[in-house]
Amino acid sequence: MTKNIIVFIYVVIQFAYANNVLQEAINKAKAGSKLDLPAGIYHGNIVIDKPLIIDGKNQKAIIEGDGNGTVITIRSSGVSIKNLTIRHSGAEHERVDAGISLSKVEQCTIENCKIVDCLFGIDMAEVSKSEINGNYIESKPFDLGVRGDGVRLWYSNDNHLSHNHLYKSRDFVVWYSHGNLIEKNRGEYGRYSLHFMYTGKNIVKNNVYKHNTVGIFFMYSQDTVATGNVIENSLGTTGMGIGMKDGSNFILKNNTIIYCARGLFIDRSPYEPDTVNIIKNNHIVYNSEGIHFHSLSLHNTFTNNTFKGNIENVVNDSYNTDVDKNTFDGNYWDDYEGFDKNKDGVGDGAYTFYAYADKVWLLNPNIRFFYGSPVISILNFLAKLAPFSEPVLLVNDKHPKMFEGEV
Repeated sequence: MTKNIIVFIYVVIQFAYANNVLQEAINKAKAGSKLDLPAGIYHGNIVIDKPLIIDGKNQKAIIEGDGNGTVITIRSSGVSIKNLTIRHSGAEHERVDAGISLSKVEQCTIENCKIVDCLFGIDMAEVSKSEINGNYIESKPFDLGVRGDGVRLWYSNDNHLSHNHLYKSRDFVVWYSHGNLIEKNRGEYGRYSLHFMYTGKNIVKNNVYKHNTVGIFFMYSQDTVATGNVIENSLGTTGMGIGMKDGSNFILKNNTIIYCARGLFIDRSPYEPDTVNIIKNNHIVYNSEGIHFHSLSLHNTFTNNTFKGNIENVVNDSYNTDVDKNTFDGNYWDDYEGFDKNKDGVGDGAYTFYAYADKVWLLNPNIRFFYGSPVISILNFLAKLAPFSEPVLLVNDKHPKMFEGEV
């Protein structure tokens, strides 16, 4: 009886394998061939081990996994996957079950694919000089923390990722990866819409991130430019627009950060000695906090930024650090109370911002709920009129702008 069961299972497996027409076509195709797939559903869990082009024509060709493992595994350089719908991966984090997995390859292209019901979207390990463009990626309908990452780069360098739309995935992560251009992507309803760790010399530009917990976070990284990005509605107790921890030699410019719990979060940055982070021409508006300094964060340069409509423009939660050693010059502050007698667009006096010990709502987030109430307004007035202790200087901008935009 047992022998018959084994034979039956073997026959079923062989039948399923024999009926995976796409895998058969891949196996028979010559290197460099193009497979144009007509509309229809094709068995997934395929492996591509030679240079090929697979084109699904308007995403009507569907590659469907069996709910166990990765739908498409690429183990050859020079592979192009275009215009496919890819769905139904496994759900095991340990295996990194994904829509598409690329490993130890270069010069591959994933373009205009729709990847849905896949734990991880596109997983890239030791991938270089590849194009990941125009894809829609959505994870499985799990709680946020147990979804997979929409895109994951691991030791992957010099890639171009653009016009991808991540929706209800977990993170877009870039770890131990350098020289990547990440531009014109969109991320919504995720956790980290873009998270870097131990990276360098990446360029992040013109992306739009909305309704995520964190917009862009740079950790233990350096030599990166982030420009032209829009981060909106990063809310919650950990919500932030752009964060840096131990980040050195960064340029953050021309970004818009709006409606976030924290606009900029700066933690022990810059980290490397004799380096400076340049933060210029950004719009940091209508956030609970404009800049939040944490730990020892000195030698950042802030120029020509707009701080408007924030509940607090600057917050420092480590009062034993000299935050005023950061350089502020030529920024617009909506609470500046000076004059411009010569009409040159620059305030006649410096903009100074102090932290008072009386501001208990800066130390206790629960009290911040009452910010703007008559009681808190009176406390704020008394703190400035007759502070109980010496206030701490946070900002000294010697040339504050009178108007938003260029002077």
